Amino acid sequence: MSEPVPHWVSTRPFDAERETGEHTSVRADYARASSRRLFWWRLRSRRLAVVSLAFLVVSYLVAATAEFIAPTGVATRDTRHIFMPPQPVHLFHDGRFLGPFVYAMKGELDMDTLQRRYTQDRTKPQPLRFFCRGEPYRFWGIWDADRHLYCAPEGGTAFLLGSDRLGRDMASRLVHGARISLTIGLLGVTLTLALGLLFGGLAGYLGGRADFWLGRTTEILRSLPHLPIWLALSAALPVTMSPLLVYFAITAILACLEWPGLARAVRSKLLSLREEDFVAAAEMMGAGPARIIARHLLPNFMSHIVVSAALAIPSMILAETALSFLNLGLRAPITSWGVLLTEAQNIEAVVLYPWLLLPMVPVMATVLAFSFLGDGLRDALDPLSE
Repeated sequence: MSEPVPHWVSTRPFDAERETGEHTSVRADYARASSRRLFWWRLRSRRLAVVSLAFLVVSYLVAATAEFIAPTGVATRDTRHIFMPPQPVHLFHDGRFLGPFVYAMKGELDMDTLQRRYTQDRTKPQPLRFFCRGEPYRFWGIWDADRHLYCAPEGGTAFLLGSDRLGRDMASRLVHGARISLTIGLLGVTLTLALGLLFGGLAGYLGGRADFWLGRTTEILRSLPHLPIWLALSAALPVTMSPLLVYFAITAILACLEWPGLARAVRSKLLSLREEDFVAAAEMMGAGPARIIARHLLPNFMSHIVVSAALAIPSMILAETALSFLNLGLRAPITSWGVLLTEAQNIEAVVLYPWLLLPMVPVMATVLAFSFLGDGLRDALDPLSE
């Protein structure tokens, strides 16, 4: 009996008595498909994972082009418009289509509560400018430019996500913060994978004393409470350390506490695979341990490694956000989503200026996207998941 077409290749039921040429073609394509094509077919059938992948690709593109996307610099201040609420974007004014525009804002200080209050002047629509010349910047610190995706109207403001206590644009700071928060996850996971594959691979393949001592080391590290260790190591960083060194130090701290879990998973898998016939054949042909691990063993559980990496990135982002929120992580002038949340550490900000909590939105969206993508990758890379 011929094998039925998987549901992720064709959603129509297969009937051998009414098999059409289209069914035959689909079955033939499935039989000839490479592993990469089969992986893509399985991943494409999981809509949530595909949407998450698209969201993450767009997020990293925005982070890579932050200077162009953001209308102002990360530290640009407008002291005349501190704590301005978000200005909504409109398309129609008095029934006429004007394109994207904002209304002018009038601000005044309430002498009773000492709170700044802003009202819209709906008689003055101010069109936004796109692909415009604005504040100059050095793109990636390499070349000078002054083009921005959008700019404030001439003589007006465009605080689409509001402003903070110093009059800095929250939208611009969120975009610039994405570069730090998203890349710290990638760098941290890269270091985690390197350490986990190295020590887990040695323990699983060599066995014996190497397995014993490396296993005890990973168990000790896994037994340590992560949050107090994060806080202690972060607090030990000198205050005079440059922001760039703090960035790499925080990345190293997060990675050094995350690799034991991956190392244990790699060890257990290698212990079962090293007894296979293809490993013995490779040893008889003169292959060394490094080549056997890299060329023969690791590819056999690459799906687990990919999924572990996808699920470890959000934990890195959350850890950096927590440390920065507690003023023990990244420090100004570096801007990350966690640093931005330090502005909302009191009840006044939550009640009077709720837009200061907006950095939580990209953090939550990114964590969920990586989680959904990790689930989709696990199912797509594992043929037994069907």
